[in-house]
Amino acid sequence: MTADSSPAIATNEANPLVSVIIPAYNVEAYVEAAVRSVLDQTLTDIEVIVVDDGSHDETGAILDRMALQDPRLTALHVPNGGAPTARNLAIDRARGRYLVFVDADDECAPTMLEHLASIMERDHCDLAVCGFEIVTTTGYGNGDDSGDDTYVEVKQVPDATYATAEDFHRASPALFDNNMFYPPWNKMFLASRLNELGIRYRDVFWDDFPFVLDYIRDVQSVSMTSEPLYRFFRRRADSETARYRDGVFEKRETENDWMRELYRHWNMEDDANADEMVSRRYIERLVGCVANECSPKNPKSFSQKRAKVKEMLSSPAVRPSLRAARPRSAKMRVMLIPYRMNSATLCLLSGMFIEWVRGTAPTLFAKLKANR
Repeated sequence: MTADSSPAIATNEANPLVSVIIPAYNVEAYVEAAVRSVLDQTLTDIEVIVVDDGSHDETGAILDRMALQDPRLTALHVPNGGAPTARNLAIDRARGRYLVFVDADDECAPTMLEHLASIMERDHCDLAVCGFEIVTTTGYGNGDDSGDDTYVEVKQVPDATYATAEDFHRASPALFDNNMFYPPWNKMFLASRLNELGIRYRDVFWDDFPFVLDYIRDVQSVSMTSEPLYRFFRRRADSETARYRDGVFEKRETENDWMRELYRHWNMEDDANADEMVSRRYIERLVGCVANECSPKNPKSFSQKRAKVKEMLSSPAVRPSLRAARPRSAKMRVMLIPYRMNSATLCLLSGMFIEWVRGTAPTLFAKLKANR
């Protein structure tokens, strides 16, 4: 995780080179470590804007104390309005040439900002992207990655520079497959581009994914580094692993529409690689939606759950996606047999098994999901 071979970074005396934006809500156990990982970066020409989004715990007090100790940190306190509103407020106040988004319960490697800024300066690109780690732990804590209850998955792709939009579009199916373009936090954005195009976080579910899609829609150049410079913590307490999310299938349908529209915009709706990736992605999430129906927290009866699964299977997107998808593992091919049979009952039984594994062995579930 070094940037020793990168060119020197030019700085602007009037404004910081990088603005780091962190929305924070009730994260007293994690926020200090997250902010400290940013303030302790090897790149010091930064500002850090943390928006306390109406927290009810000690989050705000922790941020105020840290802001007194480091003038680069600004703590804003606003009534609870959600992460999109908090991030947009900070974007409007940011003075940096480049923007980075960090979640208040994650951490950055010490060289992350220097490395990404060096890439932006070297390649004059619109976007720099790094690898990341997904750290799955059971229970709560401060992100200790030791012990049998923790699983670390590394997401990375080879170093690459896509100097034209066409080069990036052709490479995008593989990049999506490696989870490079779902979250905003493994990226460095060009602030001027965000402002010129009026790109902001939408007030929708999973707001960070459409933000990234809006940004890459007409991006001209993208550079990738294989270095895993960001740590995303997925902390699973018993109450969280068993939760039921109402309406998640409808949200996945909308998400699939976003992906299809993006590739239509890129004139790639007939591209075999893109179609296979989007189809497989949709089917994998369909399996997750069925498992969600099997959550112990779902108040529906078995017959109501079965009716919902039958409704899912009747979606116009399911049969074409099943035909186009090429599962990457034997276990996924087996898991899709009930879906190819169009059997709501068998799909539901499969979902019950998935939910049982998720609830009883969260780290095993994370390993299986990572290698599906």
